[in-house]
Amino acid sequence: MNKLVKNNNTESLIKTLPGKPGVYQYFNADGRILYVGKAKNIKKRVGSYFTKAHQSAKVKMLVKKISDIKFIVTDTELDALLLENNLIKKYQPQYNIQLKDDKTFPWLCLKKEPFPRLFPTRNMIHDGSDYFGPYASVKMMRTIIGIVKQLYQLRTCLLNLSSSNINNGKFKVCLEYHIGNCKAPCVGKQSEDDYNETIRQIKLIIKGNIGSVILELTQIMKAKADKLEFEQAQVIKEKIDILEKYKSKSAIVNPRINNVDVLSLVNGDGYSYVNFLKVMSGAIIQAHTIEIKKKLDETDDAVLTFALLDFRQRFESLSKEVVLPFIPEIEIPGVKITVPQRGDKKHLLELSERNAKYTKIERQKQKDLIDPDRHKNRILSQIMKDLHMEELPVQIECFDNSNIQGEYPVAAMVQFLNVVPNKKEYRHFNIKTVTGPNDFASMEEVVKRRYSRLIAEDKSLPQLIVVDGGKGQLSSAVSALKSIDLYRKITIIGIAKRLEEIYFPNDPIPLYLDKTSETLKVIQRLRDEAHRFSITHHRKKREAGTIKSVLTSIDGIGFSTAQKLLLKFRSVKKVKEAKEEELTPIIGKSKAVIVYNYFHSG
Repeated sequence: MNKLVKNNNTESLIKTLPGKPGVYQYFNADGRILYVGKAKNIKKRVGSYFTKAHQSAKVKMLVKKISDIKFIVTDTELDALLLENNLIKKYQPQYNIQLKDDKTFPWLCLKKEPFPRLFPTRNMIHDGSDYFGPYASVKMMRTIIGIVKQLYQLRTCLLNLSSSNINNGKFKVCLEYHIGNCKAPCVGKQSEDDYNETIRQIKLIIKGNIGSVILELTQIMKAKADKLEFEQAQVIKEKIDILEKYKSKSAIVNPRINNVDVLSLVNGDGYSYVNFLKVMSGAIIQAHTIEIKKKLDETDDAVLTFALLDFRQRFESLSKEVVLPFIPEIEIPGVKITVPQRGDKKHLLELSERNAKYTKIERQKQKDLIDPDRHKNRILSQIMKDLHMEELPVQIECFDNSNIQGEYPVAAMVQFLNVVPNKKEYRHFNIKTVTGPNDFASMEEVVKRRYSRLIAEDKSLPQLIVVDGGKGQLSSAVSALKSIDLYRKITIIGIAKRLEEIYFPNDPIPLYLDKTSETLKVIQRLRDEAHRFSITHHRKKREAGTIKSVLTSIDGIGFSTAQKLLLKFRSVKKVKEAKEEELTPIIGKSKAVIVYNYFHSG
């Protein structure tokens, strides 16, 4: 059933819709298709677009543009899903997920022609030829071609081997025949039936049904041997050996896992990456990853279901079992969905996930090379999302304290602009109001000093403050912000070192980011840079303190002289061990005598 409703009144549009499963299509005022969707109940599903308060700005914009609705009733929800999948690929509506498939992967083509040729190609032509693939690994494809060439003698020429041409003797045998690579069907030395039997076996090998080919060849070999045709039996045995060797190398999991599809999903910035593996007799015979651009924040279930149907149609898969990371909402009759928790199938799912992640990383690298600003904006957007911020953290500042048992307490602040260190804005702080080892009070002092000064000088404030430490240091920094009326105007977090926990103010439960998260990596870089900068300053203060407490306590030796000695000898201990003649070139005869006598008298 098919109907186009043309009425600008959405209420009357909805009233005409059937309460049955099917597909609906939204059109704008110009008649351009905007969106295709499926539903168990078309009337309820479409009605929800106009009666619910939508959070997504994209959905709100879509609803505003809807002028006409077209619907197609189907017998089942699965039929609706298949139809939706095909319509999305056909029309690529503005608000549907977009399949961004890579057309450059090679395929193996068995050309539809008399005495078919087998060759690799990157262009699929819908002429009735058989295509196998795509092969993400060119090496895998070449391996299969090599096996076929070892086992069978196929023609490689471009001749039109029609029956009339062969019967009229239009062709002559070529070098390929003389060196044993072809049986010369061009001159009638090989029948079409014999050639097609070879093609049938080749198809089985390419599809991974190596075991059935071995079984057939074994039966033929025995029959030849029984007829005392030992030379022909030996040729077949050599083919069996080649297939057995290839089978043992290609099997990566339990060979009892046969004719199974494996799919996994990894999400990126507005994209999903779905990997497909085809497993036959424990061997992966197909591997492919597609990139899907999400338009309306589609769920993982919707994306994975779309990809599953696309792969099964594209590769003409009839697998009775599909391994997935979760159970989809819709059932596929006759197909068992497996979500493995352990064992070989779990291993296959993890392998599929790794392939999806590799594709995601590579695609992101390609996009970042083309548009470096996009890379920064993507990371900033991810940080904003992970930390529940309301604006991009273009300017981030991180604080760290450093002291040894309260001696020489200092602090440091580093700044990142667009996730890149902005070293000209790094700052050191000497603690002024705190006595003894008190990290909390020290943190409160430096945070208050930093932002009081920025306010007084009317300089830009950061969107994110990171404090090196847990709940105690974070609370102190929050107190400082409250005292200058900046609390809740700037996002502030603390990072605890032991488990890399992220703390928010007034929230006792920390946030644990994935160890591979770009957000966590940026925060760790900030923390490590602040710590390095703080330690450097502390070391200089400590060295200066050592100079003052030891060398400058010698009568007649000032700070400048002490500094010269440490610059040369690197430590007070080495100054003490130096001979008078070693000290003289550095600070002069009279002061060398004073220093030497101080350490060696009495």
